[in-house]
Amino acid sequence: MIHQFLADEAATRLLAECLAAHQPHGARVHLHGDLGAGKSTLARAWLRALGVTGTVRSPTYTLVERYPVEGGEALHLDLYRIGDAAELDFLGLDDVEGALWLVEWPERGAAALPQPDLEVALAIDGTGRRVALEAASVAGRAWLDALRRDPCLTTIPEPKP
Repeated sequence: MIHQFLADEAATRLLAECLAAHQPHGARVHLHGDLGAGKSTLARAWLRALGVTGTVRSPTYTLVERYPVEGGEALHLDLYRIGDAAELDFLGLDDVEGALWLVEWPERGAAALPQPDLEVALAIDGTGRRVALEAASVAGRAWLDALRRDPCLTTIPEPKP
């Protein structure tokens, strides 16, 4: 597990760039946290790091937004508004060859979602955010190992005393 403090949106962007640089193809990421914890901010920065240049819309009402990225498609899902995991059947996600799945509120999708490679837990901490990255698959463990070897995480500023 990797723990990191994100002092501001710039720190969140740096984390997203590190994660994007090492993500395996077809990565599945579950984003956890209360409302306002920074899930959408991290997802938006991650998509930008993958080269998405147009508008990055929130999937709060559409449930899923799709973005072309190198190696396929990135999916950004927000399941906050679904009432039942069976609703995911109507989104046509079964045959998606996604380069990345970013899923907010994955607990609402339960068993209808593919198993994650990475669990990302965000929490408000003062004026910043705390993030915990936990591997949930063999690919996820390799991903976190690559992050630990890359000095990119050390470029994220620590909180000021």
